[in-house]
Amino acid sequence: MTERLTPFLWILFSLGGTIAAFLFPVHLFLGGLAFPLGWLDAPSYEALRGLVQHPVVRLYLFVVISLPLFHWAHRFRYTLYDGLQLYHLTVLIAVLCYGAALVGTAVAAYTLWNLA
Repeated sequence: MTERLTPFLWILFSLGGTIAAFLFPVHLFLGGLAFPLGWLDAPSYEALRGLVQHPVVRLYLFVVISLPLFHWAHRFRYTLYDGLQLYHLTVLIAVLCYGAALVGTAVAAYTLWNLA
């Protein structure tokens, strides 16, 4: 069973790492430097709310939230497994890590789906 899931988990890991590497710095720059320091005018609440109502933006937010969660889960799993050599807890660690990523993904999907 795990042999069939492994390629899928590596794909999620790769996509999540790519998203985190390319898109997180932009969001951090805007939200952490450009808007607070006044380099750019911050969008109003109404403008952001209107933007988030668009289905493509919701899909973007879902991807930006969910895929890095799976990247984290994979990296954390192998850190515990290989780094701390917790070989006897392999299944428990995998279930907890990927389960947390699935819960986070489900919460993101529910929240983005139910925005009014």
